[in-house]
Amino acid sequence: MLLLSNKKLVGSLVAAIAVGIAVAGYAFTASNTVPNASLGQGANVISGYTVSGVSYNPNASNPGNVDSVSFTISPAAAGTVSIQLVSGGSWYSCINTSGSVSCATTSPQATASAANSLNVVAGS
Repeated sequence: MLLLSNKKLVGSLVAAIAVGIAVAGYAFTASNTVPNASLGQGANVISGYTVSGVSYNPNASNPGNVDSVSFTISPAAAGTVSIQLVSGGSWYSCINTSGSVSCATTSPQATASAANSLNVVAGS
């Protein structure tokens, strides 16, 4: 009888510990707080830019190096303009002054022999 009583006590103790762990785990998950957030989707028309008057400006002492590229962009309000001269290559930041764009291509140095395209990305 004493053996049966000890088994019941051990079984009750194990059950009590399991319930305690479950309640403690629930308490931790129940205490999470998540702040309010916004998420949305919208659509708008995307129009392109027109690039004209492209000029590749070689280095004075090594004409194989292209030191800058300049061109006109329309509409002139493009706030951010970047170019790429080698497909998959480096991107160069440009300065747009009322539609007259100038892009330094010296870091890294662009070369005429490697240039295979002019990719222009612009945004307002």
